[in-house]
Amino acid sequence: MPEQNPLPFPDEAPSMGMAPSGGEASPPPRPPVGRQAKRPLWARFLGWLVDPWLELKVEPEDPAKYTDGQSVCYVLEDYGLSNALILEKACRQAGLPSALIPLPGDPIGRKRAYLALSRRNNNALIPEMHVARSYSDSLAKLLRAHRAHPEMDVRLVPVSIFVGRAPDRNSGWFSVLFSENWVIVGRFRRLLAILLNGRSTIVRFAQPVSLRATVDEGLPPERTVRKLSRVLRTHFRRIRAAVIGPDLSTRRMLIDKVLAAASVREAVADQARRDNSKMEDAWKKAHSYACEIAADFSHPVVRSASFILKPIWNRIYRGVLVHHLEKLKAEAPGHEVIYVPSHRSHMDYLLLSYLLYERGTVPPHIVAGINLNLPVVGTLLRKGGAFFIRRSIRGNMLYSAVLSEYVARLVAGGYSIEYFVEGGRSRTGRLMQPKGGMISMTIRAFLRQPTRPVLFQPVYIGYEKLMEGRSYLDELSGKPKEKESIWQLITSIPRVLRSNYGQVVVNFGETIHLDRMLAEHAPEWNGEAVPEEEKPTWLSRTTNVLADKIQVNINRAADVNPINLLALALLSTPKRAMSESDLIAQIALNKIVLAELPYSDRVTVTPHSPEEIIAHAEEIGMLNRVKHPLGDILRVDEENAVLLSYFRNNVLHLFTTLSWVACCFQNSRRMYQRTLVQVGRSMYPFLQAELFLPWSGDEFAERIERTIALFVREGLLQSSRTEDGISIYRSQSQDDEVFRLRAIGYSLQQAFERYYITISVLVKNGPGKLGATELESLCQQAAQRLSLLYAQAAPEFFDKSLFRGFIQKLRELKLVWPDENNKLLFDEQLNTLAKDAKFILGRELRHTIERISPEATARIGNGSETSADAQAPKDSA
Repeated sequence: MPEQNPLPFPDEAPSMGMAPSGGEASPPPRPPVGRQAKRPLWARFLGWLVDPWLELKVEPEDPAKYTDGQSVCYVLEDYGLSNALILEKACRQAGLPSALIPLPGDPIGRKRAYLALSRRNNNALIPEMHVARSYSDSLAKLLRAHRAHPEMDVRLVPVSIFVGRAPDRNSGWFSVLFSENWVIVGRFRRLLAILLNGRSTIVRFAQPVSLRATVDEGLPPERTVRKLSRVLRTHFRRIRAAVIGPDLSTRRMLIDKVLAAASVREAVADQARRDNSKMEDAWKKAHSYACEIAADFSHPVVRSASFILKPIWNRIYRGVLVHHLEKLKAEAPGHEVIYVPSHRSHMDYLLLSYLLYERGTVPPHIVAGINLNLPVVGTLLRKGGAFFIRRSIRGNMLYSAVLSEYVARLVAGGYSIEYFVEGGRSRTGRLMQPKGGMISMTIRAFLRQPTRPVLFQPVYIGYEKLMEGRSYLDELSGKPKEKESIWQLITSIPRVLRSNYGQVVVNFGETIHLDRMLAEHAPEWNGEAVPEEEKPTWLSRTTNVLADKIQVNINRAADVNPINLLALALLSTPKRAMSESDLIAQIALNKIVLAELPYSDRVTVTPHSPEEIIAHAEEIGMLNRVKHPLGDILRVDEENAVLLSYFRNNVLHLFTTLSWVACCFQNSRRMYQRTLVQVGRSMYPFLQAELFLPWSGDEFAERIERTIALFVREGLLQSSRTEDGISIYRSQSQDDEVFRLRAIGYSLQQAFERYYITISVLVKNGPGKLGATELESLCQQAAQRLSLLYAQAAPEFFDKSLFRGFIQKLRELKLVWPDENNKLLFDEQLNTLAKDAKFILGRELRHTIERISPEATARIGNGSETSADAQAPKDSA
């Protein structure tokens, strides 16, 4: 488990300690030999009394490692008998020193080892007796003792207690009324909360603060105690906001604030002028937009949904694994968290919110498409934190102003937000090119009020089987996407509940700090607030860089599950079938190379053996076994083969360098290492743009060399040193090693075929003949024809968006450029890139691609356009 970050002090805060307060010194302490006395009798009796009602989840898992044998004093947010009993139980459970046995010398003078920043005012009815203090007397006494006795060194450990936070263990909906919130409750309400929700109590320990280091700073006593108290209060507020969320305003109040904003009032006035209508009518339109957008977050609904979802997850999934969440919990306090997960299923919304809530973090407000605002379902999603936006807002200035202001209010209010930067669900399994709309709104919201730092949290969600698998098959085969409906949802429920969807893994990637991104990519920004009407020139550039960084970090948190490994192996064969022994060997090899050449420290790989992986795939219906006297054959049918290409694409990026090196030996037996590296560097920009790879050109070259060394160690390749350099070669015979090498290389083969199709179509037509949209259409047709005439390809082979991305990268690298008519020009550099294809593609395949390319372009010259060609000018316009 990762270590928790230290208490997050502000710039002016003392560094891991404080100076003493004034006043008389406390009695000299005894040497810190440990607290061996027994707990008070009352504590033991009351502890025994409440023990059946309390079940604690202590965070982190091993807080005892923070104490290091030093004397410890715990700090609570407020006093209370229940807090003392819960703290004592947590200390015993975690192996920490007791909170009810005094420190050596009892410097606090209260026969205990904990203090609190505030208490209930017992004299509230007699105002004259109430003395307002901004700090704790016990804290001041403890600091005075350190000032008087230089040998003293007590560690201050902040402890946050939340009763009734974990939703899955509560006894009923009535307990929601007594769950943890921002209101300081009385003794009777606290008692009811423990009786109803005590078995779902979270106790979170923070890293200790050295009071000796604090005292040694030498600040004035009064200033020191006030500063430490302020820092501790800030810490407790941050932890509380991270666990139960910000202090929520009502939906109506938030809508009123949005409509009262200057930018929205100005947009309303502009709308009235454009429509030649009354201001009242334009305001009603803005109000309807705000109501259409705004979430209506409800803790009771979220709590109730958690009860309903838990048995559903247990029925349809064989476990939901979560990795690296503790790293986010340590980093999130004090930040506005923006969750940016991959998007492969409608279940992404529910899974992430449920997991965060179940593990003690407030679920985010989720950006959802307006197509999900169905009767009943839309209301429930809105109550769960969803806010709905239209797919396109171009040209609707009033709607854009309302949406931007709403997002800005969420960011300024400390609400966590979740959105999918891809804009929609991936139908091919690979990450799609990001859309920057919501990212731009988030950045602008931060720039308006740059006080609360923003943290982007990429999340990878991996499935073994998709609920939408059949609809994806239909869409990939050319059928139009079905519109979501309440009837469609109702009729799908029985089928879903009868199915086994395997295991789900949710990996939290490396966070991205917005302020650091701005410092690196927008040095023109001086840290001051940017008015809403200003449009910084660097905003678009920074948005694009941030969007790509998010996708890169999602890929760096990938999970390799059994179905991913199965797909990588089986789809490398013409018949999508292998003998059992060959399949076991190929899966084992893929696991070895992932371990020997790690992609990232956040990538996770299934611990199951190849035999267990095969058995699991058969269990969930993804693999068929054909009995044979010479040994069983394992295969997938045509429908599952298309779905397996989806799961192969999930992890394709992890095998990029492995596949590149293996591809180079598909049609060549021997190559010099420097040639492998040189050609790899020339192809890397295109692979990087398509697969969101994290390395620079030099890092990719170094990784190629490490891959070659690994293949040599595994016996897949051999090397020898000659006068001209290091020669790399494969076996001449068709042995098992050659078979496995080809299987590794196959996963990238079709990407290089797409690249060559694009270059071939360009070269055959000549410079200045094709626009970008025309080129996309022709490349798609050529790829479809190649797939029909020769080996069946995966559906994404002729995905127009992949050709579009490659053409865009050609333009960025100045290998092609538009003329005055937006037709693409190029020179000999493109021919040089085409010549590199001989290292990867066989002569016959290159000839085939060159032969079918003129056939496709000839249709335009003869005036016999296909439907796609006929649409090209319209798309260009």
